[in-house]
Amino acid sequence: MTISRGVLVVALVLALLGAPRAADAQPPERTVRVGFLVPASPSDDVEGFLGGMRDLGYVEGRNLVVEYRAAGGKSERLDDLVAELIRLKVDVIVTGGTPAALAAKRARTVIPVVIGAMGDPVESGVVASLARPGGNITGLSLQTSEGFAGKYLELLREAVPKVSRVAILGRPSARSPVQAMEQAARSLDVRVQLIEVDQPGQLEGAFAAMTAQNVGALVVTPSPFNVTHRDRIVSLAAKHRLPAMYGLTAFVDAGGLMAYGASLRDLFRRAATYVDKILKGAKPADLPVEQATKFDLVINLKTARALGLIIPPSLLGRADRVID
Repeated sequence: MTISRGVLVVALVLALLGAPRAADAQPPERTVRVGFLVPASPSDDVEGFLGGMRDLGYVEGRNLVVEYRAAGGKSERLDDLVAELIRLKVDVIVTGGTPAALAAKRARTVIPVVIGAMGDPVESGVVASLARPGGNITGLSLQTSEGFAGKYLELLREAVPKVSRVAILGRPSARSPVQAMEQAARSLDVRVQLIEVDQPGQLEGAFAAMTAQNVGALVVTPSPFNVTHRDRIVSLAAKHRLPAMYGLTAFVDAGGLMAYGASLRDLFRRAATYVDKILKGAKPADLPVEQATKFDLVINLKTARALGLIIPPSLLGRADRVID
């Protein structure tokens, strides 16, 4: 069979037009270098981020190098760690937690920065607004609606039905969960007491005061201070036999009773999509900051038994993860 030259040309053109462009479907051939900065130590955040990057075609050891930097709970080290990443000329810096995002902001680097998770980036001054972050920083926020914080008290009340006095370990601010919990407490007939601590040396005295004032349970907000000192806080809650609800699941992994909060693994998986967009030419200023959409309820039954608590089956049935 003979094919005319004109038909062959048309066929070739159509084939080229229909074929997917490799540049759109695949990550760049070159190795990408990402800086990963956290105030304490990497955990679910790293696994979530690497999983998200793998989904997009970036594989560590093949076309992805991740420069990990962790401050080990010493926030004063973050500025130096950011400077190290800048000297390494990484393509993008990914941060976890408010202190790390603030350190990246102070560095005034031209390197794009993606927030994996932090509190309120607007109130902290990291971005101009969620819709229009401005500058070279964007990413994801733990910030949720005000009504969300009331869930802390509701779930804690289910686990400890007879509790009437609850302490809140956190700091009030314009968009703090403290205010929302105070409103929820009235409908639950629970009295709440705010405990403000901003120095590690104050923690022991704060817990002693809770015991002296007959506090029956505790809510620990996901503030930068509380996250940095989570092991100490969990230890003191156990020592003073205080059932506690935490705003991040990392506290339960450290031995805390229960947590309800944004999934760090999911947030950092979504952060990978920001990195991918930036590597392909998007500007951080044009990428709106997203808020958490997936929340996990995690319960530690071993800790419940140590406190003499029986967690109701109705609550266990709603848990995303149970540690036993």
